[in-house]
Amino acid sequence: MRSYVRDHVAHVLVVALFVIYPPLYGILLRTPLGAEFDAFLPGTTFLIGMLFLGLFAMSFDFVSGYTGYLSFGHAAFYGVGAYFIVLAANGKVPGVPESTPFMLTMVLAGLLAFALALAIGAVSFRLTGVYFAMITLGFAQVVYELVRNWDYVAVNPQSGPTIGGDAPTPEIGVPYVDSLSVALGRLAGDSFENVFGLGIDISATLTTYYAIGLVVLFSYFAMQRIIHSPFGRVMIAIRENEERARAIGYNVFWYKMAAFGFSGFFAAIAGALFAAYVGTAPPDETFHFLVTADALIVTIIGGIGTLAGPFFGTVSYEWLEDILSSEQGGLAPYLRATLPDGVLTTDIAGVTVADVINTAVAGRAPLYLGIVFVLFVLFVPNGLLGSVRDRLGDTAGTALGDRLQRYRR
Repeated sequence: MRSYVRDHVAHVLVVALFVIYPPLYGILLRTPLGAEFDAFLPGTTFLIGMLFLGLFAMSFDFVSGYTGYLSFGHAAFYGVGAYFIVLAANGKVPGVPESTPFMLTMVLAGLLAFALALAIGAVSFRLTGVYFAMITLGFAQVVYELVRNWDYVAVNPQSGPTIGGDAPTPEIGVPYVDSLSVALGRLAGDSFENVFGLGIDISATLTTYYAIGLVVLFSYFAMQRIIHSPFGRVMIAIRENEERARAIGYNVFWYKMAAFGFSGFFAAIAGALFAAYVGTAPPDETFHFLVTADALIVTIIGGIGTLAGPFFGTVSYEWLEDILSSEQGGLAPYLRATLPDGVLTTDIAGVTVADVINTAVAGRAPLYLGIVFVLFVLFVPNGLLGSVRDRLGDTAGTALGDRLQRYRR
């Protein structure tokens, strides 16, 4: 037990940081440097988006990073999870009543994505390398066009289906036990006053943040448990040398199929969380191939084949994008508000500082994010967490635990 806790010190620290961040963020905003913290630190609402996007990226890394098969059509499973939740809430899924608890429909969405992954994998795993990546992309595009043009599920090709006003609010917790469930939503979710008599109030946004965080944490540990099981060892063996794994007797086809299915399951969980939170499932934000591209980018930044790396890559990438693109608390509005008028209107070769901010900073997030991505590919090919592991010579959790144990002695 002691060794287990030691090896998971890094997990404990990361979870603790996410738990205390919202109240700490509120405290920092009330300090003399509140404007700076508001401009450069993400808010709780933004972190909620990071959670389900990070889970989706980890599900992508589960199959792509640990079997070596890049799934360019992973958005299909994310979209299935999102659409299933919305359609089930509106009573449009046969055999699933509108009153079915969200936790159950979320699992059903994952199982449906698991089955879809097996169907796609049965064909795709006949190929390898770039051919596998392209055929999964092709399948995803077929599904994308299907949902956009099928009135029963699409309703509106642009906005997608929406959870109706009479549908029950999605809740995370124990199904059919209201006292152990928390409703999701920034405005329609549950809030709590004077928690445990401590005078602490928890808003609907905050309860949603913690509830979604628990699902993401549970999903992460489930994937990690699979990877560290004998099944996961075979996945890694396939990645390292598939021919050798086949030669020693493993049926690599079915191992790859199962890994693809598990990956699709957790991708659907991420999509379900997204749909439950925003109340809709736009096809361009769920089924589109660029959704998979985002997962690929943050996985490379965080470290492919590290599982937790894609989550940290998501946090870093989305945080930087928010700073560079936000017009409410990002870098550009901060510079406009803090720089003196004399500086903003300074003319240099016919161009003012304000012009430079409006042209080179405001709305230029894709440009700088592209540069960051290129730099990572060139100089940090193993990503953030992968580079840390290389530096420490082991996983971050084990290395940190060993060092703490050394100081304890």
